[in-house]
Amino acid sequence: MSRPTLLSLARRLVRDDALWKRADHVLCATSGGPDSMAMLHAAILLRKRLGHELSAVGVDHGLRAAASEELGHARALAAQHDVPFRTIRLRVARGSNLQARAREARHAALQRAAKRAAADVIALGHTADDRAETVILRILRGAGPRGVAAMPSSAAALSSRGIPLVRPLLLARRADVMAHLARHDISYADDPSNCDARFLRVRIRHEVLPLLEELSPGIVTHLCALADMLQTTLDTDPLEALNRAQRFSIERARKQGRKKTTVRVSGGRDLEVVFLGKTPVLRAHK
Repeated sequence: MSRPTLLSLARRLVRDDALWKRADHVLCATSGGPDSMAMLHAAILLRKRLGHELSAVGVDHGLRAAASEELGHARALAAQHDVPFRTIRLRVARGSNLQARAREARHAALQRAAKRAAADVIALGHTADDRAETVILRILRGAGPRGVAAMPSSAAALSSRGIPLVRPLLLARRADVMAHLARHDISYADDPSNCDARFLRVRIRHEVLPLLEELSPGIVTHLCALADMLQTTLDTDPLEALNRAQRFSIERARKQGRKKTTVRVSGGRDLEVVFLGKTPVLRAHK
């Protein structure tokens, strides 16, 4: 049986995970690269069937002179289909943790653009391959369940007042992206940093994941399923979201025979945990 097309996979995920509703305004974050170009084009083709409004934005981090030209691919595709397009130019200083700082600056810029456009969601071009790479990256860095439950199809912004992030291509593989672009004769740009072995993610993409696929051809699906299972666990058990230090503190209190304990969580709040027998149970946020 032939594999579903990228368009079918995107339509299924938008429907099954309710990524957006009819008449919602979807802001597509595009870089001119293959993934985001395929995502923008899929959103364009699905517009009539799903009934959403659409606009697009490209972010130039100011790190490469070619970035502006690469965004031209996205601008041209948007213009061809009457989709409003805006370019945002940032200045991210070179130095340590460059990719992480660029990502944070990009997300902040996308939030501002989404609010300005009155968008309901921000669509990102992440694929199943991106998610599998992130799961491996988080495991290598010693992340707990919350960290490994990476890249859900829909995620609230870091700020409770932010615009949600959605990933309509999360069921698609990178090969599906390339097949879609070829089928529809869509031009795209290649970011040379995606081949720079100084970045750990690049080595995972070009060295680790291909080796794992030799050992287990379904590894990308397995890693994505692991992230989904962990996300489900987090949704049903708030304690699973705690990091190792917090969980160790709770376990130490249990061994000391205490009836309750408190741990500090993000935002400076205290999480109160009581013990029912040997089982720790979340009681309240103070």
